[in-house]
Amino acid sequence: MGKVTGFLEYQRLAEAAEPIEERKKHYREFVLHLSDEEAKVQGARCMDCGTPFCMSGCPVNNVIPDFNDLVFRQDWQQAIETLHSTNNFPEFTGRVCPAPCEEACVLRINNDAVGIKSIEHAIIDKAWEAGWVAPQPASHKTGKRVAVVGSGPAGLACAQQLARAGHEAVVFEKNDRPGGLLRYGIPDFKLEKWLIDRRLAQLQSEGVSIRTNHVVGEAPVGAGNADAVALDPATIIDEFDAVVLAGGAEQPRDLPIPGRDLDGVHFAMQFLPLQNRRVAGDTGVKDLWATDKHVVVIGGGDTGSDCVGTSNRHGAKSVTQFELLPMPPDPERNPVWPYWPTRLRTSSSHEEGVARDWSVATKEFIGENGRVTALRGVRLEWRDGKMHEILDSEFTLPADLVLLAMGFVSPVQTLLDAFGVAKDPRGNAQATTEGEGCYVTSAPKVFTAGDMRRGQSLVVWAIREGRQCARAVDEFLMGSSELPR
Repeated sequence: MGKVTGFLEYQRLAEAAEPIEERKKHYREFVLHLSDEEAKVQGARCMDCGTPFCMSGCPVNNVIPDFNDLVFRQDWQQAIETLHSTNNFPEFTGRVCPAPCEEACVLRINNDAVGIKSIEHAIIDKAWEAGWVAPQPASHKTGKRVAVVGSGPAGLACAQQLARAGHEAVVFEKNDRPGGLLRYGIPDFKLEKWLIDRRLAQLQSEGVSIRTNHVVGEAPVGAGNADAVALDPATIIDEFDAVVLAGGAEQPRDLPIPGRDLDGVHFAMQFLPLQNRRVAGDTGVKDLWATDKHVVVIGGGDTGSDCVGTSNRHGAKSVTQFELLPMPPDPERNPVWPYWPTRLRTSSSHEEGVARDWSVATKEFIGENGRVTALRGVRLEWRDGKMHEILDSEFTLPADLVLLAMGFVSPVQTLLDAFGVAKDPRGNAQATTEGEGCYVTSAPKVFTAGDMRRGQSLVVWAIREGRQCARAVDEFLMGSSELPR
């Protein structure tokens, strides 16, 4: 490493952020990447640790010590080449990934981890500014055609790798714009959508074709695809040499309790994409706002956090977030290093204003004239891994808007059924990730990757599986592959 004693001399530095009251007034990103000098100092904190656990902690296996050292030496162009060797879209992961690599950092045993995510963010932003991110079209074409269903990070990573191998990759997206959850779900204040468009331009220059408003295997329903055309899976199978199912885990977990059908009780993904569309300049967007309302978000994960940040920007009267599980500990270090710890995580949206409460179960939604006005909850205690209601702990809370953000249980089942794909016990497309025939489903020449195969997960896992699936498809079509895993 360039600075062997750097981890002893320098402290971790967080990226600068716009003040809370200012950023709540808009939907733009408010986190700034590190300056060259700041990134150099953070790169110097990377230890000569011998075994880089950070790399195994990172699902895409980024070569983290190498690009940390390159940033320390200010060799930014080699740093982006190193970063791109494993990660197709570091501008996405550098913004929205929870950074499992940092929990696996050796420094995390007894100190603050190296700011790996902030270094990645600085590298890719500098690379785009310097013009180092250019199309990489294949030197020759194979004549093979691959259909990729879904344009989220798994589908896009898979399509890009296939195009670079010389295949014709055609991406089918049911919505009016590509990007999947990156586009419609993650708020613009965490990921501005021009970043997606910029990367899509690179993919298209490499030969990837993206067909929006195309629904495969189901009738065109839902926001944003009213004008979509339905495609018969049998036709897709006939016209392409291989098919990759790379959609998301879109079936949300419901809360079937009394009052669930009241107006004002919505899934998070019935709420968040509407704001994405407003920011994009769409007209005729459904009139669902948190303005001047008592908002209750049920679910303590990232999606719930996004609902909190969006509700505050709408001007909610109050925002409360419930979590069924107990409040996790907030240890200073990683008690299960190098594994991912269960710990209290406070997002930038939480910092903007929310009342968080744990060990709470919602029993009933209460309404007047068909609209929710309150909810009845009860406090829980957990014994031997089981929850028990605390006697006489029921309470009522005002609620004009309830957002269900309790995770996602499976992909859309009709799509898997349309292709005749076998499912695992959780309803995901069944396929292995190792050995001969990896990422292949039970249906001939149909592959799967990302959340459709593994269930609800992170953007880094989606990119990893998209890349690995592309290699499996390339091997299937050509007998061997030079694409990296």
